[in-house]
Amino acid sequence: MPVHITIVEDDEDIAALVAYNLERQGWKCTLVHHGTEGWEQIRSSLPDCVILDMMLPGMDGYQVCTEIRKTSRVPIIMLTAKGETFDKVLGLELGADDYVTKPFNPLELIARVKSQLRRYTKLGNKAAVNENLYQTGGLVINDDLKELINLIKQNKNKLNRRNLNEEKFKRFDFFTG
Repeated sequence: MPVHITIVEDDEDIAALVAYNLERQGWKCTLVHHGTEGWEQIRSSLPDCVILDMMLPGMDGYQVCTEIRKTSRVPIIMLTAKGETFDKVLGLELGADDYVTKPFNPLELIARVKSQLRRYTKLGNKAAVNENLYQTGGLVINDDLKELINLIKQNKNKLNRRNLNEEKFKRFDFFTG
């Protein structure tokens, strides 16, 4: 299955240029020209990477990035004319994985996408897109960790090193090694 990249860019010429260059890599691209529609597309299609402009109609890129990060670890590359240090830091702090300013070289953008995809797919984060994430305060946990916490709560008065090897804990192999 080819890599799927969602490009959220209101300038249709730039979006087409980005898509053309990414599609030459064998990747499938979906173009969206509005922030709110971009967020809906990302949420429903679960792409492998997002290229996101900052200045968009509807939701701006900062808002879209924030919404994505509530449920997904998909790589986000900001592609924007906003080149001030404040804008770059804000985008990265809100959850972007990389930040490219316009004008840009398509070869550099392709290299940055490849870099993000390597981390995302080869280091095991791809599955994280489909898992449920729970946030409380500054802590974010997934379904496996939530299940483990519940098991520990249920067995809190009986836990010791020996019964951590029981069958119900075996799938959490970081405890039984």
